[in-house]
Amino acid sequence: MARILNIEIPDKKAIKYSLTYIYGIGETTADKICQMADIDPTTKTKNLSDEQLTKIREAASTFKTEGDLRRDQQYDIKRLMEIGSYRGIRHRRGLPVRGQSSKQNARTRKGPRKTVANKKKVGK
Repeated sequence: MARILNIEIPDKKAIKYSLTYIYGIGETTADKICQMADIDPTTKTKNLSDEQLTKIREAASTFKTEGDLRRDQQYDIKRLMEIGSYRGIRHRRGLPVRGQSSKQNARTRKGPRKTVANKKKVGK
């Protein structure tokens, strides 16, 4: 397995799809990296020479990925919470941030249901 930006990428896939295993690199960015390194995106990772891998590493290092990207996202969320914006409040409460309904749904953000005692409806 090849190591790019301290991440093991799969050998049996095309380099375009192998690069997407790195956090912050999608298919479009992987295409750009392949263009910068003058490598065909359909080439299997195991068929790349050391020289080509070096070119890919250099091209990939120009993008913000992995730890730097995660850290910046956390800083952005903290900033929103500190200034008290609507989005920051939604982050703090663990509710959907981007306008989704939260009355019946939003179980992914809210977690499993918490049953409240004495809330049964009385039928007549």
